[in-house]
Amino acid sequence: MTVDTLRFATAGSVDDGKSTLVGRLLHDSKSVLADQLEAVEHASRNRGQETPDLALLTDGLRAEREQGITIDVAYRYFATPRRRFILADTPGHVQYTRNMVTGASTAELTVILVDARNGVVEQTRRHAAIAALLRVPHVVLAVNKMDLVGYREPVFAAIAEEFAGHAAELDLPGFTPVPVSALVGDNVVERSAHMDWYRGPALLEHLETVPVGAEAADAPARFPVQYVIRDGEDRHYAGRLVSGSLRVGDRITVHPSGETSEITGIDVLGAAQEAARAPQSISVRLADQRDVSRGDMITAGADAPTLTREVTAHVCHLADRPLRVGDRVLLRHTTRTVKAVVKDLAGAAELAVNDLGRLTLRTADPLPLDDYAVSRGTGAFILIDPADGATLTAGMASVRSRG
Repeated sequence: MTVDTLRFATAGSVDDGKSTLVGRLLHDSKSVLADQLEAVEHASRNRGQETPDLALLTDGLRAEREQGITIDVAYRYFATPRRRFILADTPGHVQYTRNMVTGASTAELTVILVDARNGVVEQTRRHAAIAALLRVPHVVLAVNKMDLVGYREPVFAAIAEEFAGHAAELDLPGFTPVPVSALVGDNVVERSAHMDWYRGPALLEHLETVPVGAEAADAPARFPVQYVIRDGEDRHYAGRLVSGSLRVGDRITVHPSGETSEITGIDVLGAAQEAARAPQSISVRLADQRDVSRGDMITAGADAPTLTREVTAHVCHLADRPLRVGDRVLLRHTTRTVKAVVKDLAGAAELAVNDLGRLTLRTADPLPLDDYAVSRGTGAFILIDPADGATLTAGMASVRSRG
C-alpha cells in the first residue's frame, strides 16, 4: 500500500494551547522517542509540574522554553500506518504573520486553534484570512480547552457558527470544526467519551483521511525546468512537475519562447514511465532539439499560462526593511529569476514587515504566470533584495489578461 504525505500547518493565538495540541498529537500517535519524552518529564518536574508538559515537545530551543514563548516556524515530521505528515508549527503572535505565511504556503491543510473560553478573536480572523489568501484547500477549526467549559455542545456550536460567517466572507473553502482538549487528549488522537454529542472524527483521524494532492494534480500541466542534463546527443530536462500530468506523446509548449515539440520519454526516479503526475520529480525528453534552459516552463494542453511583464498580486511583506514604490528587486517564479521594479502599492506609501497588501510590478522579461487561485505552484513568487539575496516579499499573482 502506498503511503502518501500530508503537509499541514498550525496557527493559533497566544495561550490557545497550540504547543500542547501539537505535543499531544505527537505523544498520543507514538511519534515521540523515549529520550525526548524523558527530557520533557525531567523539565516538567523541574518546573514543579506533576504531569509532563507536552508543549515542551514543540517549543524548540531551551532559551525559548525559558521565556515561555514560541517563535519562528518549526517543522515536525511524523507518521502513522496510514500517512506521513510534515507539520509547520507557526507562532500565533500578530508580529509573526510572516511566519504563518511561510508555513502555510505549501500546506494542504491548516489547523486554526481557538480557546473555547474566548471563541473567535481578532487573531482567529487574521489566520482565517491568511488561509484564504493562500488558498489552503482544507481548514480545521480546533476548538480547544473544551474541558474548561464543561464539554458543553452549545459553546462549541456557537464558535463554529461564528467562524462559518467569517469563512463565508473570505470565500474560504469548507472547514471542519473539531472540539478538543489538548491537555487531556479529548478528540486529538482518540475520540472523547466526554463529548458523545460530537459525531465527527478525532483530529488525527481527519488528518489521516482528508484528500491530498488532488488540487495540484487536477490543475493544468506546468513543468518548470530546473536542470538540463546532457547525455551525448540527448538532452533530458529535469525538475518537479508542479501541477497537472504529462504523458509520452503529449504536444508541449516551452515558455517564454513559445517553441513546441513532443514528449518522447519520461523518467521518474531513473525509470522510464509512460506518464507522470504532480508533484513528482521527473525528467523529460523531447522529439526536437529545442533551446530549453533552466527557468523555462514546459506546458501541455490548450490552457496556457499568461505571458506577462505586468504583475499584480496580493503580498505579505517578510523583511524588516520596508518595500516602497520604485524599489528594484529580483522576482523568483518557480525556477526563473528576473529583474523587476515596484510600480504601485495600491495607494500605500510602503509595506512594513508582516503587512498584507497588493502591488504591481514591471518585470524586465516576460513570465508565464497563472492566477494563484488556479495554481498555487505557478501563481506564487518571491521578491529578493538584489544587493544581498535576502527574501523580501511573498506574492500571490492575480492574472486576468495577457500583458
